[in-house]
Amino acid sequence: MESTYKTRLTSEQLDSIVQQHFNTGIQEYKEMTDGWANHAYFITKNDGQMVVLKIAPSNGIKLMRCEQHVMVAEVEALRLAAELQGVPVPRVLAYDPSLTQVPAEYFIMEYMPGAPYNKVKDQYSVEEQQSIEQQLGVYNRRINEIKGERFGYFSEKKPKYTTWKEAFLSLMDDMLADSKAAGVEFSIRYEELERLIQQKSDVLDDVKEPVLVHWDLWDGNVFVEAGKITAIIDFERSLWADPLMEHYFSHFNNTSGFLKGYGRAVTTESERKRRSLYDLYFDLALRIECPYRQYDNKEHIQWTIDNLEEGIKRFQSS
Repeated sequence: MESTYKTRLTSEQLDSIVQQHFNTGIQEYKEMTDGWANHAYFITKNDGQMVVLKIAPSNGIKLMRCEQHVMVAEVEALRLAAELQGVPVPRVLAYDPSLTQVPAEYFIMEYMPGAPYNKVKDQYSVEEQQSIEQQLGVYNRRINEIKGERFGYFSEKKPKYTTWKEAFLSLMDDMLADSKAAGVEFSIRYEELERLIQQKSDVLDDVKEPVLVHWDLWDGNVFVEAGKITAIIDFERSLWADPLMEHYFSHFNNTSGFLKGYGRAVTTESERKRRSLYDLYFDLALRIECPYRQYDNKEHIQWTIDNLEEGIKRFQSS
């Protein structure tokens, strides 16, 4: 999907970057079109090594608050996750926030084999899908075992909070502030939605320990080959948060295979109420990002509107 965020590079710029970091040039490269915000290139160096370069939106692009400082967050989260034995995440090979060669920060990571799970899911039987999602549950649990000290956005450039309630309400405040600024309207008044969120937020105090949460671990960020997960990517939205905020606990997925692998489900009243807050937050994000990224796919935009309205109704009755 196209958006106005993407920073595109010429072959000369890519060659210069690779020369700087690896002292060799580019044999060939390919633009990767799946990303919705950051832009990525698959590169084969002259020495035959394959790498992926990911570049942030250029300075001056109007970003949502939750999308600010996400590249440095992704680099640091990847470095943390790479320390987990047996969890397939790409190693960071280089990171340059200097803006000396190109108009945005970028990093280079190792190439990981496989195809996005959302692209090949239908090729697998129900049993094979359960196996893949069980693997994902195991890996996601391992990622959530990385402990933090305070709650909030992963980036050190963002504020941190002692309690998860403070942190989550700050995340939600950012989301709704961006929504108001973009002129997004709902079937419910902002004041009423904010009142409901506050009213239902006390259960967030049940979360005592901040852990690393990927948050964006949907099927497109899981690479699969021959029925095995080969890579988990896109840690840019990482948070120090409640592990139940992970995508596969959401109303979009929540499959038996994942829950078996993870070893936990949403079962208690507190967990169900927390998850309803997280579902609302995600449904809001999907809708509100559309005007910021100026998506050109009208069907997707309408889907986000309909999905949010359904989400608000679910939240009201939760």
